Amino acid sequence: MSPRNQVLGHSYSWFERPPGFVFRKQRTRGGANLILRCDDVLLPTLAERYGTPLYVYSATAIREGLKVFQTAFRDVLHTICYSVKANSNLSILRLLAKEGCGFDVVSAGELERALAADSTVARRVVFSGVGKSRDEMTAALKAGILIFNVESESELLLLAECAAQQRKMARMALRVNPDVAADTHPYIATGLRKHKFGVPTGAARRLYAMAAKSRYLKIAGVSVHIGSQITETAPFGEAMMRVADLVRALRAEGHAIEYVDVGGGLGIEYQQPRNNFVEYVANYARAVIEPLRGLNLHLLLEPGRSIVGPAGVLLTSVLYKKQNDGKRFVIVDAAMNDLIRPALYRAYHEITPVVQRQNSSREETVDVVGPVCESGDFFARDRNLPEVEEGDLLAILDTGAYGMVLASNYNTRPRPAELLVSGKSVKIVRRREKLRDLYAAEL
Repeated sequence: MSPRNQVLGHSYSWFERPPGFVFRKQRTRGGANLILRCDDVLLPTLAERYGTPLYVYSATAIREGLKVFQTAFRDVLHTICYSVKANSNLSILRLLAKEGCGFDVVSAGELERALAADSTVARRVVFSGVGKSRDEMTAALKAGILIFNVESESELLLLAECAAQQRKMARMALRVNPDVAADTHPYIATGLRKHKFGVPTGAARRLYAMAAKSRYLKIAGVSVHIGSQITETAPFGEAMMRVADLVRALRAEGHAIEYVDVGGGLGIEYQQPRNNFVEYVANYARAVIEPLRGLNLHLLLEPGRSIVGPAGVLLTSVLYKKQNDGKRFVIVDAAMNDLIRPALYRAYHEITPVVQRQNSSREETVDVVGPVCESGDFFARDRNLPEVEEGDLLAILDTGAYGMVLASNYNTRPRPAELLVSGKSVKIVRRREKLRDLYAAEL
């Protein structure tokens, strides 16, 4: 038995995500088992009542994750603008808005969600994204958002035009590309000149001078975002050093730079959770703050995954077990349409039986796969797991971010329900789709 699969009487912290998801010893007819719970609710209870596949989120874990960021940056003027694309469920957005969060949006749809969650939040909204349309700019101007992160000369010209038509001042920052490499998946790296995002630092001063000539554009800041799922803090510090130099140059040219949007991108450890998330975020804060010290800036922070990722699990039931010439498969009722990260990025997610049986210490090497008609429909390959039986419940961990937001109806499969658990309270925050929902809009 591997150390990470030890059960009663031993550490099982590898598969725990406190404070949201922790194993609890529970007496059953077969003896004492360890059962995974969310806050104060046992996960088998939720699966029995609401079915599977099922996304379950811990409100406690979300609040604690946000609090860590608020504490780490408490000594500087800042606004946390949660990255809506990580998880855009309205109840989660409402929870974060009540805790003082603003939002980072990348579409008119995300803006509408933010406003639906809190009609007063517009002044804490930043609008990012490389392809904003005229209609999206107009909607954001009408809402009165805090700032546009502009990503090209053409976008700058269109924003000036839309602002003039609305006779509204558009507060803007240029997203500069600092050409800083970060160790992450190539699909989510954004900080090099070969990527589609931002403008080269060398071109920024010319574009700021252009913006200054527009009556309805107000230069307010500099924006940067070097990618997602970055687990080392040094690249953030390197990017901020380059941003600090640019801020000094722009101020010398008469531009009133008030904000620096440092982006998001701080990653989480999917395979081995960090022992001290507080220290990790504190190190990130130091890397960001030190190069900007003395510039008297208002920082805009865009965390997403690092707040909600560990706060969610995808529950799935084992449908079948099969063996093909020695190759073992565990077939579950969740699929790549419910969680696409393993298929899309070959991303790793820990998987654990929700009930750890006292009298079982056997392991097997299996592929955990779904029912979708694709060989790419898998959650794990050649994974050592405690032996499970048909009908058992598995939890796929760290799926609070980029899980449900990337879900689809491929193979005409209804998307899962979502639950938000706070202490002993359980709230359905998205009902499970019905088959007729999937074709109701078709003519």
